[in-house]
Amino acid sequence: MANHHILDSKGVDVSAKDTWQALCTDNLPDSIALSEITLLELLQRQEKPEVIVPLTDLLDSEGVLASGLVKEVYALIEQHSSHLGVWITADTDAEVLTALSELLLKQSLIVIHVPKFADGRSFSFVQTLRQLGYKKEIRVAGEFGRDQIAYLLRVGVDSFVLNEHDVHPDSAFNIEQAFSALASSYNGRRAADLPMFSVA
Repeated sequence: MANHHILDSKGVDVSAKDTWQALCTDNLPDSIALSEITLLELLQRQEKPEVIVPLTDLLDSEGVLASGLVKEVYALIEQHSSHLGVWITADTDAEVLTALSELLLKQSLIVIHVPKFADGRSFSFVQTLRQLGYKKEIRVAGEFGRDQIAYLLRVGVDSFVLNEHDVHPDSAFNIEQAFSALASSYNGRRAADLPMFSVA
């Protein structure tokens, strides 16, 4: 995953400081985190890393937090992690997020994975999370449009996982411009700093 970079809300590359690791699963997309860890590695480590787990693996077929073995495994992951985060797929229903607000509000990071360029559900997910009262980091990864970055910032995204090509100075797309596209004044504040649902 070394061919990806994490940029913060100002467009600054914070990859060198990012210590989040994605828990390996069969469905782990390439861009969730810069590094990954297996459950066995996690349980054998002395130090407790920051770990991102897939939300779908914590749910039963009804979209409710699973019980039994899944709950016990999650408790083990929690015990062996310094901070926990989840990644959400586009298949997740925004109503499911509302029903899981207690779990989601405990997470230190929520990564929203966009599987296809034309998928705009990430906007709804971010808005739903912020309306639920989630105040920690929301990160977007996957095939989101680079021209959507300013709008994603506006709804409340804090960071982005971008591939090497997008952040390279010779890229056809000016990544710096993507982060400053909505930097015009809005009641004395930068429009990009305001959530879309904020009352100025």
